[in-house]
Amino acid sequence: MYRELHELYPYAHCELDFRSPLELLVATILSAQTTDVGVNKVTPTLFARYPDAAAYAGADRAELEELLRPTGFFRAKANSLITLGQALVERFDGEVPPRMADLVTLPGVGRKTANVVLGNAFGIPGLTVDTHFGRLVRRMGWTDETDPVKVESAVGALVPRKEWTMLSHVLIFHGRRMCHAKKPACGVCPVARWCPSYGEGELDPDKARKLLKYEMSPAAVASA
Repeated sequence: MYRELHELYPYAHCELDFRSPLELLVATILSAQTTDVGVNKVTPTLFARYPDAAAYAGADRAELEELLRPTGFFRAKANSLITLGQALVERFDGEVPPRMADLVTLPGVGRKTANVVLGNAFGIPGLTVDTHFGRLVRRMGWTDETDPVKVESAVGALVPRKEWTMLSHVLIFHGRRMCHAKKPACGVCPVARWCPSYGEGELDPDKARKLLKYEMSPAAVASA
C-alpha cells in the first residue's frame, strides 16, 4: 500500500515553509488547530521579526500575540514560543537539539512535533502521527491502536526505519487529498483493493474524483 501511495505522491513533503530547524520547530508548534497554509501566511513576517531563539525569548508578548492571531489560540502559542526561546537559550545555546530526548523537554513540543523536526530538518527518520496518519493506518488495518505513541511503535515495526519520514508525508498527503475523515474518495483510491475500509466513502469514480482536495500531480489526476 505504501509503494502505491508513494507512486501517487512522489513529491510528498512537509508543507510548512522553513529554512532552519528553529523555523520548522516554530511553524510546527503554530500548526496546532490550524492549517499549514494558514501558518505559511504568518511565518514570513514572524521569521523576519524573530530570527533566532534569543529573539523569541525576549519578545514583547503583545506584539507576538498580534502576529500569531490569525493562527488561533494565539495567546497560548505566543507563550509557547517565548518559553521555547528561553529554554533553547538557557539549555542548548540557542540551537534546536537534534535528539528526541532533548526535543520533548522543550515547551510545546511532543513526539509528533519532534519527529517533524528530526525528519525534515535533520534527516533523522521519524513517524509523524497526526490526525491524518492515525486515521489512515487504522482504516488500512495497519494497527488498531489509538494512542499516538502506540501507533508510532506499531507502524514503525511494519516499515523500514529509513522510510519513516517519507511514509509520514505520503499518508498525510493522502489523508488531506483523498482519504478524508468524513467522506473518503474510495472510488479513485489506488489502494482500495487492499483496504479493509473500502466502501466507507464514495464508490462512484466520477463522484469520488470531485471529492479530491488540494493539488494533485498531473499524472495522478490522469490515472485517477
